[in-house]
Amino acid sequence: MDRGSLRIFLGAAPGVGKTYAMLEEAHLLATAGTDVVIGVVMDHGRAATAALVEGLEAVPLRTVDYRGTQLPEMDVDAVLARAPQTALVDEYAHTNAPGSRHTKRWEDVDELLEAGIDVLTTVNVQHLASLNDVVESITGTRQQEVVPDAIVRKADQIELVDIPPELLRQRLSSGLVYAPDKIDAAMANYFRLGNLAALREIALIWLADRVDEGLAEYRKRHRIEETWPARERVVVALTGGPEGGALIRRAARILSRVSGGDLLAVHVRTPDGLAEGTEQDLAAQRKLVEDLGGSYQQLAGDDIASSLLDYARSVNATQIVVGVSRHTRLQQLFGRGGVGTAVVRDSGEIDVHMVTHSLAGRGPRFRLTPVLGRTRTIVGYVLAFVVPILMTAALLPFPELNLTTHALAHLCAVVAVAFIGGLWPAVVAAVFDSLLLNYFVTPPIGTLTIDDPQNFFALVVFLAVAVAFSLVVGVSSRRSRDAALARAEAGTLSELARGSLARDQSVEDFLEQLRAEFRLDAASLLREGHGTWKVDSAAGTDAPATPDEADGADPLGSGLTLAWRGRALSGSERRLMAAFEAHLTALLERQQLSLSLGETVKLGEANRIRTSILRAVSHDLRTPLAGIRLAATALRRQRGKTTPEEQAEMLETIDVYSNRLESLVANLLDMSRIDSSAVSVLHEPVTWLDVVSEVLVELPPHAVRVDLAPNLPALDGDRGLLERALANIVGNAVKYAAGSDIVIVATTGGLLAPGIGDQPVSELRVIDHGTGVPADRVVAMFQPFQRLGDEANGPGIGLGLAVAKGFIEAMDGELLAEPTPGGGLTMVIRMPLYSGPRD
Repeated sequence: MDRGSLRIFLGAAPGVGKTYAMLEEAHLLATAGTDVVIGVVMDHGRAATAALVEGLEAVPLRTVDYRGTQLPEMDVDAVLARAPQTALVDEYAHTNAPGSRHTKRWEDVDELLEAGIDVLTTVNVQHLASLNDVVESITGTRQQEVVPDAIVRKADQIELVDIPPELLRQRLSSGLVYAPDKIDAAMANYFRLGNLAALREIALIWLADRVDEGLAEYRKRHRIEETWPARERVVVALTGGPEGGALIRRAARILSRVSGGDLLAVHVRTPDGLAEGTEQDLAAQRKLVEDLGGSYQQLAGDDIASSLLDYARSVNATQIVVGVSRHTRLQQLFGRGGVGTAVVRDSGEIDVHMVTHSLAGRGPRFRLTPVLGRTRTIVGYVLAFVVPILMTAALLPFPELNLTTHALAHLCAVVAVAFIGGLWPAVVAAVFDSLLLNYFVTPPIGTLTIDDPQNFFALVVFLAVAVAFSLVVGVSSRRSRDAALARAEAGTLSELARGSLARDQSVEDFLEQLRAEFRLDAASLLREGHGTWKVDSAAGTDAPATPDEADGADPLGSGLTLAWRGRALSGSERRLMAAFEAHLTALLERQQLSLSLGETVKLGEANRIRTSILRAVSHDLRTPLAGIRLAATALRRQRGKTTPEEQAEMLETIDVYSNRLESLVANLLDMSRIDSSAVSVLHEPVTWLDVVSEVLVELPPHAVRVDLAPNLPALDGDRGLLERALANIVGNAVKYAAGSDIVIVATTGGLLAPGIGDQPVSELRVIDHGTGVPADRVVAMFQPFQRLGDEANGPGIGLGLAVAKGFIEAMDGELLAEPTPGGGLTMVIRMPLYSGPRD
């Protein structure tokens, strides 16, 4: 069965019309004959959205009981049984109620897709995992419900539902988004004009990046090599020389004239060592690129110009910035032409900027031992014939010159050819020179015959010296080439090590670095299990999913294989690839060790808690159990001998100890949920009056005085968790400040602490006038298993405030402790005001 297609309606903020657009599309599909059903659609009380639900078949929702509240959730099994062509599933990032088959709704959607059902869904940009912290820094609100970007990027189609911020605020003020009593808070907080403009820009940029990825995949699939200037990308070529900084700044100035462009710096390492520069200069230039918001890539290639152009075309670059060559005209004549000239010649549709600098034309650093390229070798063979002929022609008008003078002059010609062309051109020149000397200089002239043995010996010595010198030059060039190759590999390994030490590198980043270094189309890390292959991580387009699909693959052990596509590697590249594979193995082991360390820390904390629980069971849990059993035994055995007053007293004892036992067990379970990050928050509008009223029911009459204004705004929180936290706080106050004046008051105003958010909050203060808590004990007071004064025989196990703090922070609030003026302790709960549903 083919997998279904996923279409996502993306919005910048609640209320832009994502669900409305999805329902409109559903009606169009239904009119065209497509079998469409609603899996779940949330209209949030919006009449226009609810009206569009009419006329579409809806699969009944299932209800999940959560702490006495019935929560509606999509019935995945019912949708699968109905088997429509298309299902509508609203709120892609939604967190399912505890007890559901999947934790997240996007996992429900994936199950529908696997069953061959097409899905239409909605999501806001603030729910994307990669943008969660960015949105929080802008709006001050951190979204608890997120969906991984990789999951969203797999969608077959992403459609942006966009309206101007001014229009969205107009819709909000008209009551088309939230209820009238929520409009003012929303307009003053999340829906500020600046917030909406920033969110809109983030959504547009994120979607543009996804479109760009699709464009790159299309060009790759259709083998399109021409540049499509859909987005401005400037590639700057770096040699590592001092001029690199000027080139980078020039490229940045070019990009400053447009919006949304990319700055890409590239350094090509060549085996022949022709890329000038030092590692220190390259490191400084890399930092400059990153400071300017660009990215740095290091490539390996035999030819700098072709490698640079291949990279530019692979990223769909529109412009290239290169420096004017530092080579002199003489060096260019002998095969040392500038990279810029070749780039201009072969760039095609890509614009090239040749930037002059202070070192242009002055020549690179002098290299004692020449490193030869193919062009110089060909020139050497030509000169092996031309130079001896020219030397012979120059000396023939001087018949008074003897054989020794001619031999020395021709030896100079061989030396010149050796420096330019290397070993074999010099050997050819030596042989050809010896023939010319024999024909034009040694008697009998005009023939290859030698009459004088001394002349024969002189020619043999000349040939031997010339060949020996050629051999020396050839060996030197070969060793210089090997040294340059080793330097290039060492530089690559140095960059590899620098990257691993400088940052916490992910596997995806490493694969991208490997792909760029070896000029591959794609690379992937595969895991084998039960005869099938799974892609753990990948970089590039069309990454191989199995070793059979790859152009090369190496097993790494533990069922892992590194596979790549693009080309076969040479022997020297395979040696370098082995180093990359060793680094990848070390990276995977480091990640596994980090996970193991985290598990060890959690295990140690769990053992500490377990020890504390066992210590608590020895007294705090045994005491109420013993009291209950004693009272129950007395009632059962002496029922006829006790008065009604005594029986009532025993029943009261059982009730008191049962409540105490229930409280202890509840705190233990709550602390376990907090430590395991299993607290699920149901965000809804809550008032302090509702929460305090529920808490007071469990307290003795007149134990606490309440002073709450009747018109306090609603909070954004989970009513059940808030009641549990407040019950623990008030219970502590009653326990340790009994007999004093305990007051609960609420105020509105202020902001959350820096780093939590900048939205307005409401404060609830529980004020007592007891003995208070010393300043050095305040922090410890919120730790698990800490009792005031650490009384060994006191009631409770010291979890109340720890549970309260954990619940309040899970709801994006704060719990603070302050001294009460005149003596005592004031506990402050700060919760954000409700500004609308978190859809």
